Amino acid sequence: MERIKVVDVLKGSDLGKEILVKGWVRTKRGNKNVAFIALNDGSSFHSVQLVADLAGFDEEVLKKVTTGACIAAYGKVVESQGAGQSVEIQASKIEILGEADAETYPLQKKGHSLEFLREIAHLRFRTNTFGSVFRIRHAMAFAIHKFFNDRGFFYIHSPIITGSDAEGAGAMFKVSTLDPSKPPRNEAGEVDFQQDFFAKQTNLTVSGQLEAELAAMALGQVYTFGPTFRAENSNTSRHLAEFWMIEPEVAFNEIKENMDLAEDMLQYLVQYALDNCADDLGFLNEQYDKELIDRLKFVVSNKFERLNYGEAVEILKASGVKFEFLVDWGTDLSSEHERWLVEKHFKKPVILTNYPKEIKSFYMKQNDDGKTVRAMDVLFPGIGEIIGGSQREENYDKLLNRMNEMHIPVHELSWYLDTRKFGTCPHAGFGLGFERLILFVTGMANIRDVIPFPRTPQNAEF
Repeated sequence: MERIKVVDVLKGSDLGKEILVKGWVRTKRGNKNVAFIALNDGSSFHSVQLVADLAGFDEEVLKKVTTGACIAAYGKVVESQGAGQSVEIQASKIEILGEADAETYPLQKKGHSLEFLREIAHLRFRTNTFGSVFRIRHAMAFAIHKFFNDRGFFYIHSPIITGSDAEGAGAMFKVSTLDPSKPPRNEAGEVDFQQDFFAKQTNLTVSGQLEAELAAMALGQVYTFGPTFRAENSNTSRHLAEFWMIEPEVAFNEIKENMDLAEDMLQYLVQYALDNCADDLGFLNEQYDKELIDRLKFVVSNKFERLNYGEAVEILKASGVKFEFLVDWGTDLSSEHERWLVEKHFKKPVILTNYPKEIKSFYMKQNDDGKTVRAMDVLFPGIGEIIGGSQREENYDKLLNRMNEMHIPVHELSWYLDTRKFGTCPHAGFGLGFERLILFVTGMANIRDVIPFPRTPQNAEF
């Protein structure tokens, strides 16, 4: 007999039929005559209830039906006699596929802290919370590909191993096959990377943007979606050492079209979650964040406010609010400033543009004022910055001068400069941190709870 998924059983279309379901036991309760077993196979937030008349079952088999055990159950789908579900299964046969030691299984029917669940990340998928989070994560990944595919974008696989630092930040993980205890050295006494696997010093990438720009110069509009890495010793609730980034790059787009694309994409993704993840969002809204669904609808129903960085600074300075961090022209805004603009002042998502060039990356389009660049940050409630991007500097001389000013090694990025020599054009793009998006959509408070196996300082388990 072919297995039926729980999500399909709960639709009620198999009413009166004999079926087979398989999954993990969430709970078992009952009396001396009957057992009620909640079975979940991950296909739905909801479990299906098995009703087992004890007179027809081997007592030794039922003893092994404990929380966490994996079972196969045969039976007839009938209308439920209890509240909470429309159908249930009158079980006729149960097979034990995998026992769970009732005394040591860590996910008993009680509340568990998120901190504890991070310590058992190999099992936390089985909880309601993380089942919901990771079903939503899947839905958002699918929606991202659908959004770009439906608009004629091409998906580019940018390299994970790179010889350049796209951000100029220097906080990168080194990739090497050399023996760290006795690496080969050149005549100057330095590590001789000519003898390394790639014959040069290489790292894990911090961004796929530069490679996406190359592809956009031929394919028109592209996007990357892959893992990126930052070797920053940060233990905050918003930082990971390994995370995923979505980075579209579009030839002929300038800053306005870049803002339009970012706004359209974010509203599309949030609406997709509302339309396709209702049960999981409802649970998270009830258990963790009573304002979650209202906040998602807030983003979908409001046009994003657009203003210059300088205007935002003046609004913040005139607010009378005593912020923890100083705000003045030339400083980077902190999360508290960004959230105040969104949540208190404009009461809608905000896109800030035209930042001081000294606090932004070398590749951003320089404005005629000589002080600012065509950068843009999208600010969300509860999060602050969720997207960062810019129109890119397409002028060869200006880009080269800026690289020299910021001490970017020009010889390592000659291939990047070539695109400004051979058929250059205006172009723009941005980066969306996938985990930041999932934080917003799920209402979770810690970024370690929206990626299956978080990589943070001192932690690379599982």
